[in-house]
Amino acid sequence: MKRYALALDLINDKELIQAYERYHQAVWPEIIASIKDSGITNMDIYRIENRLFMIMEVNDSFSFEAKGKADAENAKVQEWETLMWKYQQALPFAKPGEKWLLMDKIFSL
Repeated sequence: MKRYALALDLINDKELIQAYERYHQAVWPEIIASIKDSGITNMDIYRIENRLFMIMEVNDSFSFEAKGKADAENAKVQEWETLMWKYQQALPFAKPGEKWLLMDKIFSL
């Protein structure tokens, strides 16, 4: 099993951040299904101020490319992503269109 860490920022507005968290307390079932179907076995998102940190554990069938292709073909996932983009903002060094950025592991105990 592999683990990935990703980061993203939210728009720095208290009301928008609260709304974003409310959505994540009741994620649409189609989104949960798309996550599980891609081979993601565990996912946690943490927040400090407007910075988000995601940890994903995946099985051997997972690939970012396959997940991206499946998401692009899934209307409900696209609806969710469009909605979430109202609350999210790219990290300052992200390329156009990039959202969650993969982090490099620099230490392990």
